[in-house]
Amino acid sequence: MKMKKILLISGGVVVAAGLVTFMIVKQQSGYTKVLTAKVARQELSTVVSGTGQIKPKTYANLGATAMGRVTHLYVHEGDHVKKGQVVATVENVQQQANVSGQKANITAAHTDVASYVANEKTQEANLEHAKADLEQKHLDWERAQALFKAGILSRQDYDSKKAAFATDVASVNQAEAQYHQAKAQTDSARAKVNTQKATLRYNQDLLDRTVATAPFDGVVTNEPVREGETVVEGIQNTAGSTFMTLADMSVVTAEVKVDETDIINIKIGQSADVTVDALPGKVFKGHVTLVGDQALLRSTGIATSQSTTGTEEAKDFKVIVTLDGPNDALRPGLSCTAKVTTAHKNSILSLPIQALTLYDPNTTNDKGKGGVQAATSKSNPVQGVFAVNKDAKGHLRAKFVPVTTGITGATDIEVVAGLNEGQQIVTGPYKTLRALKDGSLLKEDTRKIELNSSGS
Repeated sequence: MKMKKILLISGGVVVAAGLVTFMIVKQQSGYTKVLTAKVARQELSTVVSGTGQIKPKTYANLGATAMGRVTHLYVHEGDHVKKGQVVATVENVQQQANVSGQKANITAAHTDVASYVANEKTQEANLEHAKADLEQKHLDWERAQALFKAGILSRQDYDSKKAAFATDVASVNQAEAQYHQAKAQTDSARAKVNTQKATLRYNQDLLDRTVATAPFDGVVTNEPVREGETVVEGIQNTAGSTFMTLADMSVVTAEVKVDETDIINIKIGQSADVTVDALPGKVFKGHVTLVGDQALLRSTGIATSQSTTGTEEAKDFKVIVTLDGPNDALRPGLSCTAKVTTAHKNSILSLPIQALTLYDPNTTNDKGKGGVQAATSKSNPVQGVFAVNKDAKGHLRAKFVPVTTGITGATDIEVVAGLNEGQQIVTGPYKTLRALKDGSLLKEDTRKIELNSSGS
């Protein structure tokens, strides 16, 4: 008897549950469950990303300019150097000997010049002395002429004065010739000194080529040689040995590649955030300083203008972002990502991107309803969203509203025209949104909203 009562009670509960379920299903039949959101104002930015590596704006490979054995390497990878600092030397015994010998030759040449200058001054004094004697003999000759005409001076004395004058004229000419010769010898000696100095500069240059100095302040980023190894200088199309690579880390750049579909939006001067894989959590501010005009093949990195084969593969463009400030933690070659802000607006109407759909009421889907599922090349779909409106009975219905959009953010897009602030729209699910038609009865899926709000 007791068992029969329990079975009757259980049966009643099942029937009641069935009736409740039937009533709920009947009540909700014809409704489409959707997710909704409201059009709101917010700050929106369009961001284009690219990946690449950290590079210094200025760097140099210090190559060997003389052949020989490396005698000293004064710095190593990671060391900071100053402009003009000696960083490496090559054996230079012969070059030093040539410089020392040439300096001795110049010293001897200067001694010769001094000797010739002294001789020049002596010849100049002799010339002045001869000119003074000639002046005296000229006066004696003039007096002799007057006395001879007056009959006072004998013919013998007259001839003697005349001969003396002629002799001094010859002496002056000889002294003048010797002076010019001495002066020419001095000039020749000075020219030889200049020649010796030019030879010294040549030998000094050969010696300087055995010493490598830093062309600017920087950091040693690579040092492929060791002390004792032999280095050679480059000739024609053959590269020479490299002592090290110096990087000026006072101006650091991020060289990244950007997809061809995004490059049109990137301009010089736009701000960018750079993150480095080796420094998680740090963001470096910068700005775009170069936008490449050559498309690069994604598989090889070669410019399309240099490629000999025609290909339709994806292409990238080089973009250089210069960081606003140096950082000692950065090193050349570190992998990085640059996010360039190509557009930014404050307090603008926006909606979730997934709410946008293309809708054409003139086409039909597989159920004969207006939509885009069965749209053909002859259809003319319109971009818009499904707004949530209440009909006269208070039921929620979908109303397609054409929307004009602007800049695009990560998850939201700007509303230029078509919607008002606070207006409720359908955001999903995606499959439901694609099949939704104008005027459909809606039911907000509160369960999913509650799950999301609870963090499940």
